[in-house]
Amino acid sequence: MLRRSGERPEPKGIMTAIELHGVNVALGEGAARVHILKDVGLEIARGEAVGLVGPSGSGKSTLLMVLAGLEKPVSGSVRTLGEELTTLDEDALARFRGRNIGVVFQAFHLIPTMTAIENVATPLELAGEPDAFERARAELVAVGLGERLEHHPAQLSGGEQQRVALARALVSRPEILVADEPTGNLDEATGKQIADLLFAKSAERGATLVLVTHDPALAARCGRVVRLRSGRIETETEQAA
Repeated sequence: MLRRSGERPEPKGIMTAIELHGVNVALGEGAARVHILKDVGLEIARGEAVGLVGPSGSGKSTLLMVLAGLEKPVSGSVRTLGEELTTLDEDALARFRGRNIGVVFQAFHLIPTMTAIENVATPLELAGEPDAFERARAELVAVGLGERLEHHPAQLSGGEQQRVALARALVSRPEILVADEPTGNLDEATGKQIADLLFAKSAERGATLVLVTHDPALAARCGRVVRLRSGRIETETEQAA
């Protein structure tokens, strides 16, 4: 991974997708204050696939939320695609995420009153894109749900719901895709299908992929595994191609 010093390059020209320096996240006050992340530093290159692993409570999901701009640290620097996220207000952060970051959660987080195509089109509609439904349809077809466009989440299996969630994450054509235990609510066979889609689609589009997982087989598919313990990065391991 290459670090550029001095000048601040334009986002399209940088080699590093994500840079964290001295990041601290804490909750509570006084004696009840709990440090979730402690002086974390991490660099992730464009197009890299990185797995965040570690025991429960190690801070891996918090780290994912920080680098995606979903949680602000109490101190430190978070630079994503050349943008210093810690200096942005909530509206600017939301706009940045909408343009650049797709998020897949373990619990799907689909809107139950909306059909599959409406769920996927929503981010584009909020961004004022005129072709929201055409793009949503294309993404659902790409994840194998071309026949389920008008189904509501309750009419879909867990695997189908996660496919909808993946299509929603991809529809804005983000440069970074983050996933928090994306197969955690699925059986082994369905989880493998979702993992196959996740890695295939991110590679196909040249997107940077960062995922949190407890599954060693899923972590093994990443180019690098970052292990956290007690809020700190314990090890970083490059995987064989």
